[in-house]
Amino acid sequence: QVQLVESGGGLVQAGGSLRLSCAASGRTFSSYAMGWLRQAPGKEREFVAAISRRGSATYYTDSVKGRCTISRDDAKNTVYLQMNSLKPEDTAVYYCAAARVFAWRTLEYDYWGQGTRVTVSS
Repeated sequence: QVQLVESGGGLVQAGGSLRLSCAASGRTFSSYAMGWLRQAPGKEREFVAAISRRGSATYYTDSVKGRCTISRDDAKNTVYLQMNSLKPEDTAVYYCAAARVFAWRTLEYDYWGQGTRVTVSS
């Protein structure tokens, strides 16, 4: 089992950047693929980005390709999401999640953090 705690959210103007972090507890972090997902007000939770167990593969939803980068540091038990050129439509609560397989479907994630709120003003 792994516990996840996100940080780094906040209020930013359109065009700005944020770096989200997710700290994981437990000695099995490196055995999980990791992902970032988000939920905007009134909408369903959606996939944003995923990274494989060794970080050799990444995958992004089309709306963030070229603007976001997911990375992981297994020595620090941390996964990151660097978000650039933010848009108002990126406003959401962002969740870090862990999966046993490299996944881009919400249902494939087994463990979730509490989320960090990102608000992008126009």
